[in-house]
Amino acid sequence: MENIKQKALVKEAAIVGAIALIFILLIPGVLPDVRLNQLGRFLALAIVALGIDLIWGYTGLLSLGHGVFFALGGYAFAMHLKLQFPPNTSIQLPEFMSLYGVTELPWFWQPFYSFPFSILAVVAIPAILGAVLGYLVFRNRIRGVYFSILTQAATIVFFNFFNGQQKLINGTNGLTDFKTLFGASVNARDTQYIFYILTVLFLVATYVLCRWLTSGRFGRLLVAIRDDEVRLRFTGYNPTGYKVLVFAISAGLAGIAGALFTVQTGIISPKAMDIAFRSKW
Repeated sequence: MENIKQKALVKEAAIVGAIALIFILLIPGVLPDVRLNQLGRFLALAIVALGIDLIWGYTGLLSLGHGVFFALGGYAFAMHLKLQFPPNTSIQLPEFMSLYGVTELPWFWQPFYSFPFSILAVVAIPAILGAVLGYLVFRNRIRGVYFSILTQAATIVFFNFFNGQQKLINGTNGLTDFKTLFGASVNARDTQYIFYILTVLFLVATYVLCRWLTSGRFGRLLVAIRDDEVRLRFTGYNPTGYKVLVFAISAGLAGIAGALFTVQTGIISPKAMDIAFRSKW
């Protein structure tokens, strides 16, 4: 039985690897640049879909607030891009700040000069926020439609907050007009192709992670939470920790997707938090 399972996993890994090679090596030669960029955005959204499958498909938690985590990941990387100023220039502020009379870079922007910090923030900020929100909700045993309503309410709160921050993050206009990354033009064809490849690789890694999480004991516990959480509690398990963990993982994946989506669209705004934004794609 164990050998059959191992063979099935090897076969599945081979199929996933073959599909990834097709997306990396063959499809870019067939599609024009515009369509390839659009495909890259779709693949970034597929990362979000896998994370939602973890919490909804396996755990039975319908989140209507994942746009918040998606946008936070996008903003984290966009802030780093906005701080990439041309050499030998006196400009040290994103251009929109000068329009609102800001003369000094806000303190929370300054860590985003660092590329490693920005990459960490793409995952950590959504994951930590997801863990905190999840703990506050799940410890009170809120679930079902009430959980969905709370996540939607959180989306409205964050949407309105980000919309009102004109001086700090350009409010409803969002962050756009990214110039360079490591000296290369963000909008150059070769740079966008690298972002596309990274999106494919992260999608494969996300699938492998989700497959690993759901194929063992942890996955069976998630299904048990979905099917009958009360009965699971009577067997001696505390579902709260598992729900917080899977919600944080799903939020972190949404943050990664948001960053990849942002560099391929060239903009991130509060509109990315909206449910209508996700449904139209």
